[in-house]
Amino acid sequence: MAQQQTSAKWWVKGDLNGYFGLFSNVLTNFLAAIGLLLLIGMPTSLVFGIVVPGTAIAVSAGGLALAYFAMQLAKKTNNPNVTAMPYGLSVPHYFAVAFGVILVVRLGGAEWEDALAAGVVWNLIQGLIMTAGAFIGPFINKYLPRTALLGALAGLAITYISMNPAGEMFTTPYIGMTSFAIVLGGWFALKKLPFKLPAGAFAIIVGTLLAWVTGYMDPTKVGDAFTTIGLNIPLPQFGFLVAGFGYIAPFLPAAIPLAIYDFLESLDNLESAAAEGEHYPVTKSMLVPGLATLAGSLLGSPFPTIIYIGHPGWKSTGARIGYSWLTGVSILVLAFTGLLNLVLSVIPLVALLPILVYIGMVITAQAFAVTEKKHFPAVALSFIPLIAGFVTLKVTSALGAVGAAIDYTALANNGVPLLGWQRLSGGDILVGMLIGAIGIYIIDKKFLRAAVYSFVAAGLSFFGFIHAASIGFPTSFDTINPVSIGYVCFGLVMLFFHYYKDPSEKETKKVTTTE
Repeated sequence: MAQQQTSAKWWVKGDLNGYFGLFSNVLTNFLAAIGLLLLIGMPTSLVFGIVVPGTAIAVSAGGLALAYFAMQLAKKTNNPNVTAMPYGLSVPHYFAVAFGVILVVRLGGAEWEDALAAGVVWNLIQGLIMTAGAFIGPFINKYLPRTALLGALAGLAITYISMNPAGEMFTTPYIGMTSFAIVLGGWFALKKLPFKLPAGAFAIIVGTLLAWVTGYMDPTKVGDAFTTIGLNIPLPQFGFLVAGFGYIAPFLPAAIPLAIYDFLESLDNLESAAAEGEHYPVTKSMLVPGLATLAGSLLGSPFPTIIYIGHPGWKSTGARIGYSWLTGVSILVLAFTGLLNLVLSVIPLVALLPILVYIGMVITAQAFAVTEKKHFPAVALSFIPLIAGFVTLKVTSALGAVGAAIDYTALANNGVPLLGWQRLSGGDILVGMLIGAIGIYIIDKKFLRAAVYSFVAAGLSFFGFIHAASIGFPTSFDTINPVSIGYVCFGLVMLFFHYYKDPSEKETKKVTTTE
């Protein structure tokens, strides 16, 4: 008898939970990105007239495409419980392009239109590299152990995804911890809530009511938010591309590794879904952020997109396909109508952030759950570069906020080895994957493979792809990245382990063979 085909649906009840979480995440990042442009002084006509609608197309198109891929996978595998990959703006990049490209060009004397043009071309280059990375991704997937990929992803989750939201949550604990308690009880303990509301929605409603009743929210901001309302339709911005190329050369050394980071994170996140049994086509899926970023740049967006971390977390909340496409449609509507700013003037951010803390917890747990127990130390090892990156970002931001120069010696003398953390965190997600793989091969006594990966890391650090602030070729011995020399030494030790045979090892092998 032929197996009855299971019908996948574009919307299920659990999608409401996922929608509140993913939409709040995407919306928060979107508002933060455009907020940075307003912070550095970009005119609102450029921000809301060009950047917002162009960026919305890139975000919405990706969400819709990934929802379609999920439906295809559900039909192909006869599984109605497939969860679409989450997707949105890449968080590190909007800080980099706002402060490291657009503001720098503006301070150099350029008009705001030219400064934005430089950011748009920077984004175009990101999209081109990410698109190329979609074809390299399967190769990386083949030769890097899954544990190394998931370990780096977990390190990213527990630092960049969970730590800031956790800090904000404890800044206003009566709202944040109340919402967090509801999220944990609803999603970990599967506790039923009043009116059969999803846990995410109930947490946001309760947190919002608390914020308004206690006077935490500012009613005047609601009125101010109406000033940004209006119809904003994206149009091609080819003139920006022409103007921007005249400014982009100094920023290429930073653009290339950031784009590599982007497609590696997307690859990591697809591997996370594969660990849950949902095997999306790698190249096809990774083309989504690459092509969407290219489309956004042609419409005037300086912000690249990415396949988000969190697939297992959204899956555990009951989200399937609908949460992805509805998030895409919602962002499109809010951006085209100018309502983006109004949403967060009504809903407190601190009521949304506990959902991100939960997602980070689930991702970190997954890295251990699908890993052999003997490889746990390698998973922990892959966290370290991500933690170093997070700490470095916070230390340098704090010093910059108070106008203090970085004194590496003084910091080191007070127990803060910032120079070492900076070197360790350069290209942190790639570093996490590489050292995680090395750790796995050492545990498995595959020392030759560990040596090969050590020498690969040495080459990457020699040219500045990892453990460096910029890409380049050393012009003298003194300018060689010292970390590359360290990796060579590490690799030589691995070769020694591979070829050296202690007499006791030979005897043990002989006894085992005869038995």
